[in-house]
Amino acid sequence: MDVSLGMLWQNWNMERTSREFVQEQLDLVSRAEEYGFNAINSVEHHFDARYSACPDNFMALSYLAAKTSSIKLFLTAVILPWNDPLRVVEKLSLLDHMSNGRLIPGFGRGLAKMEYDGFGIDMSESRERYDEAFAMIMDGLRTGYVEGNGRFYKQPRVEIQPSPRPELANEVWTVAMSPDSAKAAAESGTLLTTFTTGTPQDMLKLLDAYRDTYRGAFSAEPEAPSFVDLMICHADPDEARRRAHLYIGRYYDDLMRHYDLAGKHFEKAKGYEAYAEGAKALREVSADAAKTAYVDAQACVGTPEQIIERLEERHKVLGATNLVIGSQIGGMPVEIARENMDLFAREVMPALASIGK
Repeated sequence: MDVSLGMLWQNWNMERTSREFVQEQLDLVSRAEEYGFNAINSVEHHFDARYSACPDNFMALSYLAAKTSSIKLFLTAVILPWNDPLRVVEKLSLLDHMSNGRLIPGFGRGLAKMEYDGFGIDMSESRERYDEAFAMIMDGLRTGYVEGNGRFYKQPRVEIQPSPRPELANEVWTVAMSPDSAKAAAESGTLLTTFTTGTPQDMLKLLDAYRDTYRGAFSAEPEAPSFVDLMICHADPDEARRRAHLYIGRYYDDLMRHYDLAGKHFEKAKGYEAYAEGAKALREVSADAAKTAYVDAQACVGTPEQIIERLEERHKVLGATNLVIGSQIGGMPVEIARENMDLFAREVMPALASIGK
């Protein structure tokens, strides 16, 4: 099991100045290599620091490339409808070479209406924009040239310099949060990243959709998917639970607000039918019950022994998976985030190598 440290870039309640917030995030994850994590992951989000604000994860990871020597650098993810495909290929190639081949590309479609509105893009175009950009980017990585004559991207043929490493096209991950998106990821031959939103049994439908589609398309087994979990690790189980409901609960509130996950706008957005169904279900349960279920679903909450047990249970239900942990959220003081990482790295990570063996 590979274990990565995720940068979620949440300046909860705007408690820190912009500079304090950015410097604190970078300082915290700069320690990931010495803790033994396999990769550093960074999301892309815009216009809402209370939830997450990293408008350019290429830039963030380029800084960390200079601060580290061996750890992988994982874009989780570049939201393709918001980025010009030519510039994506150029930046992928440059960052890969700057980091001496440590880059892992990841792409996503985007889910927040407020971010789409900020870019002046209709959410109903997201799937078509994504598919068109994805094809151009993958061809660009493989051939070193980018061109396009689609509905959204008119691009004369140009040569990419520095030329990309073609193998990057075989290492691409896709973020998927619904069975339909998981099927699309499988059809494109990319690896799967998803965020934990339910029990292993709840997540099985999405994972089965991905694996079954991948097997049908390629007559092969896909590599293990990555699950993003929020982490609270403490020696006292009661304190771990208290902190989880405080900090992860705050994160959940902003997650719901940022994406308007219970809103009716998904019903009008082409390609978001699964989210419309989810929003309807959320409107039919109490907010407190939904929040508690979300917090309780995170596998990396509890004592080290409890976390190991929960990850072993996930393996029994879902098979082999990788793990990305988000360790500073909901206004959590950086001292607590470091305590979490210290204990997790010391007592949980050594045990994860044996899961499934």
